[in-house]
Amino acid sequence: MRKIVHAAIECLGRDASASTSEIAKVAGVGRVTLYSHFATREELVEAALVEVLAEGDAVLDGLDLEGDPVEVLTALIDSGWQLIAKSSALLQAAQKVLPPGRIQDLHARPAERVEQLIRRGQRDGAFRSDLPSRWMAAAVHHLIHGAATDVADGRLAADEAPDLVLRTVFSGVLAPGRVDA
Repeated sequence: MRKIVHAAIECLGRDASASTSEIAKVAGVGRVTLYSHFATREELVEAALVEVLAEGDAVLDGLDLEGDPVEVLTALIDSGWQLIAKSSALLQAAQKVLPPGRIQDLHARPAERVEQLIRRGQRDGAFRSDLPSRWMAAAVHHLIHGAATDVADGRLAADEAPDLVLRTVFSGVLAPGRVDA
């Protein structure tokens, strides 16, 4: 089953519309075997997204979240960008077949990590306190994913995206008078 999920990650990571036949071929199994593990394409796409998010969580778990909130948010955005840039086509596939609420549920842990950091930054005076932390965390999430979509659609160069995301995020979350980002 893992080889099917990894084949789905590989194929859907290249092409959001990759077929189950292509995924089965890359996994080295027949379609019957694929469908014996995943009754629908939706189930397979969800399993692939769950795996990618778990791998991303492992990477983000390795970050030191206790330092200066601005530096930590920079590191989270940099790491998050690298993860999302590699899986934007998979996310596009998921958005086509999974309900938005399910995708949001699957992103709950990364979103909570950012929201906790923003709350700490608000307490420390690094981030503005006139906006809800949940709103600012959602803005970070949507900016990163929006940049990934623009890169995938050819509207933004991949090498420009991280800096644009950082500058945009910090223009919205830094406390008044903070210009250190």
